[in-house]
Amino acid sequence: MDDEQYMRLALQQAKQAFDEDEVPVGAIVVLNNQIIGKGYNQVERLTDSTAHAEIIALTAAFNFLGSKYLPEATLYVTLEPCLMCSGALYWSKISRVVYGANDEKNGYKKTTGINSPYHPKTTVVCGILKEECALLMKQFFKAKR
Repeated sequence: MDDEQYMRLALQQAKQAFDEDEVPVGAIVVLNNQIIGKGYNQVERLTDSTAHAEIIALTAAFNFLGSKYLPEATLYVTLEPCLMCSGALYWSKISRVVYGANDEKNGYKKTTGINSPYHPKTTVVCGILKEECALLMKQFFKAKR
């Protein structure tokens, strides 16, 4: 599978969040072509402001491996990670972060500018299925207004 196919799986997670009236962000963690963690925003459900898709997916991956590091894994997430999630990704030592839509209001770039908050060995790919990822967010917030 390639980045687009994995992002489509992350989008399925985001759609689950959308259906549960959560901000529609989804994430999966892949290692050796196997999904080892997945998650979607559950902030409202869990009444926990840290229950972002990335955090839930990372926790699932750590539990799956019995490890606190993911140096050979890739995280696919539908929206640019926030600073909190970027910090968690830094500490996970994840190999790659692949995201869809930019988040101009709450994404890590707003706080860090051009500086990467990730581990020095982490590579970042952005813009994979960005239109589809952004459309889901727009539909969600349009319904809220």
